[in-house]
Amino acid sequence: MLPAPIAWGSGHTVRILDQTLLPTEERYLDLATVDAVAEAICALRVRGAPLIGIAAAMGVSLAARGGADLAGVLQACDALQATRPTAVNLFWALDRVRARAREVAGRGADLHPALVAEATAIWNEDRAMCDRIGEAGLSLIPEGATVLTHCNAGALATGGIGTALAPIYQAHRAGRRVSVVADETRPLLQGSRLTAWELTRAGVPTTVIADNMAASRLRRGDITCVIVGADRIALNGDVANKIGTYAVALAARAHRVPFYVAAPRSTFDPATANGAAIPIEERSAAEVRRAGGTIVAASAADVWNPAFDVTPAELVTGYITDAGLLTREELGRLV
Repeated sequence: MLPAPIAWGSGHTVRILDQTLLPTEERYLDLATVDAVAEAICALRVRGAPLIGIAAAMGVSLAARGGADLAGVLQACDALQATRPTAVNLFWALDRVRARAREVAGRGADLHPALVAEATAIWNEDRAMCDRIGEAGLSLIPEGATVLTHCNAGALATGGIGTALAPIYQAHRAGRRVSVVADETRPLLQGSRLTAWELTRAGVPTTVIADNMAASRLRRGDITCVIVGADRIALNGDVANKIGTYAVALAARAHRVPFYVAAPRSTFDPATANGAAIPIEERSAAEVRRAGGTIVAASAADVWNPAFDVTPAELVTGYITDAGLLTREELGRLV
């Protein structure tokens, strides 16, 4: 019952589930150009750190499908890399594609099938990493557990069963009673629109709360743990994730609730020393000024709309990774 947010379309176009229309409409788009993939990533039609890396890798193959040479393929990589600045998976995937393109071009071989194969390998590897993350976090989800999560880090954000939601899906498949409390996640409501949609579709009981209710819910004492995803994890363990994650981490610490971050190795960035060095994307003021097409903010007021915040490593209980459940001191095993 899990959604398939990305696939190869006819003739190796890129087929995506348009996540801007969920939960009211389930519409799939076939993207045939690099520009179309770039627009889909910018507009959040396809989103989630691992998934945009996969989508970008697939998108580069469209340039070769159109007859581009090595220079054209590298130009496509640059264009797709410019779409989102925070999620390091995007850069990681495109670096792999660049290396593969240069190697194939150096042999004088056809770029298109090689780039399709590389993008498919990135997708398959992500699916396997999601499964291992689920297995690594399964021990954190006992019978009757209630997990609080923020934003969407499930099947809609990855090539598999998700990162933050992977242990929940594994526990559900194992027959354990598990439920989820999902922050709505302002301003684009990925928690209520997407996380609640995919969890309930999979049969996992889910309660949506407004972001400003998370601390009160944690105070009630019925939350087993918090699990969130990540868009980039710095060398020191600081975590960039959807705006509002930092507040949840502070509330979890205050109420002695374990706070875990789930992410594949491709999200760890040893080249970024700490959270202060992570570039934070700022998005359009219109996302805050409007809700469902209705103006909800005074036009004379300024708007600050960062897409992400940084949670310091000292607030993270542990990291659920495809290499196991790690402490901050053990993150060096991923480098």
